Amino acid sequence: MIAAESARPSLSLLWRGPLDSCNYGCAYCPFAKRAISSSMLARDRAALTRFVDWVKRTQTHCLRILFTPYGEALIWPAYREALVELSQLSHITQVSIQTNASGPLSFLSDCDLRKVSLWISWHPTEIELSPFVEKIHALHAQGVQLSVGAVAIPIHLSQVEALRKRLPPHVPMWINAQKPGVSYSEAEQARWRAIDPDFDLELIRHRSQGKSCQAGEHVLSIDGDGAITRCHFIDQKLGNLYQDDLATILRPRACTRKTCECWIGYSHLVDLQLSQHFDPDRFLARIRSTPSIPQRREGTSFSDGGNHQS
Repeated sequence: MIAAESARPSLSLLWRGPLDSCNYGCAYCPFAKRAISSSMLARDRAALTRFVDWVKRTQTHCLRILFTPYGEALIWPAYREALVELSQLSHITQVSIQTNASGPLSFLSDCDLRKVSLWISWHPTEIELSPFVEKIHALHAQGVQLSVGAVAIPIHLSQVEALRKRLPPHVPMWINAQKPGVSYSEAEQARWRAIDPDFDLELIRHRSQGKSCQAGEHVLSIDGDGAITRCHFIDQKLGNLYQDDLATILRPRACTRKTCECWIGYSHLVDLQLSQHFDPDRFLARIRSTPSIPQRREGTSFSDGGNHQS
């Protein structure tokens, strides 16, 4: 990986524009097969262009960027172009995106692959195992940094086990627990854990209220209008990317939520120390550098009742 310039502090930005549609039809996803209007697509493209332009002219920090769209973004040329452009900037050390990898991926040959990484989800109802595995092997052979994962749908367990067996051993896999309302037997948990050694982190609501979190100090969430929040799950506005000086915004903050249940939130809790098990420039793409993460569990099991709030 490319070392960050020591004179610049590092900052991670999680960007999510107005895009809220997907080309897949997964039954558990609220954005499945939601059509996008031409006006919404134009609005999203304009927001993305504005963000990329801000990144190009703002070089006070070494930036790590993760695109977390509501839906699938890489099917649209603007996002592929953005990854190419951002990867070639000297003050960018990582640019990643959550994707189902269904869109054209030839653009990656134009990227600086030392900086680009993909957080790829497999959806067994939308693409069969063999063509998906072939795609991952091709990306891996190309030198693309990636992680691969799936939602822990009980009826998909055998298929996801088969995926793990057919991927290169050093390609990390993650598993997201299905939330809310799914309880896993001990036997099921053991099998999911064999795929993702850190699956236990997904089985609880992590107690976060009052605890120190990197969000708001070293990590910010940005929406399409430039509104800044500390993370995707706390609505309090801290300012606007295009109007305010980041120096007036970045500071330590304790979490105000009772619990945190999503990886892109709880992974920044200081007590969990999860970032220690990742290369800093692969962390946003969930690419572990150690086989597993020592468990520091303090929270409430999803099977104990209540609704998932993230």
